[in-house]
Amino acid sequence: MLWSASSPARWREALESYDAVIARQGVAKLAERDTWFRTELPGLVAARRPRHVTLPELVRLTEWKMSRGTWRAPNLILVKGNDPADVKRATAEGIALAPDPVAPIKRIAELAGVGPATASGILSAAEPGTYPFFDELVAAQVPGLGKVAFTLSYYRRYAGALREKAAALGGRWTPTLVERALWAASGGKAGNATT
Repeated sequence: MLWSASSPARWREALESYDAVIARQGVAKLAERDTWFRTELPGLVAARRPRHVTLPELVRLTEWKMSRGTWRAPNLILVKGNDPADVKRATAEGIALAPDPVAPIKRIAELAGVGPATASGILSAAEPGTYPFFDELVAAQVPGLGKVAFTLSYYRRYAGALREKAAALGGRWTPTLVERALWAASGGKAGNATT
């Protein structure tokens, strides 16, 4: 199991396999959505004052999350129904609460159709050194967390464990990179995502 590996080389190997694992999922548009999430969204958020995401970006992020995990069409409908001004305000206010371990997640999750996992995606793009994306395949690999629960208290423990692992690995490791390496090491599993 990767979690118990102390060798940064083994972790780098897992992280380097991420793109191949994404491709093996066989989910339409996942690779495109994942590239956008990892390479474009962080720069878009960073360039704004105040930093925030737009409604179209929130929709696209939600599609990415569901493509990599379980597709929940009712949640996507709720996300699309958010008012653009509310999305800007909630995400700006949430990002501004960093580095609090859960207050940013709580604020962003007040949007319709947005739970801790989707909120963590926004924060992972804005603050990768503090907030990893909340993924059940990753959480299942972290000893001592117990059964995965998409709650604020569970996210606090999950993110804390990934921050500690990033610090132990040293170098340029962030909680976000630890999350991606663990997800890749799991082999991924796109749930019932089909879109």
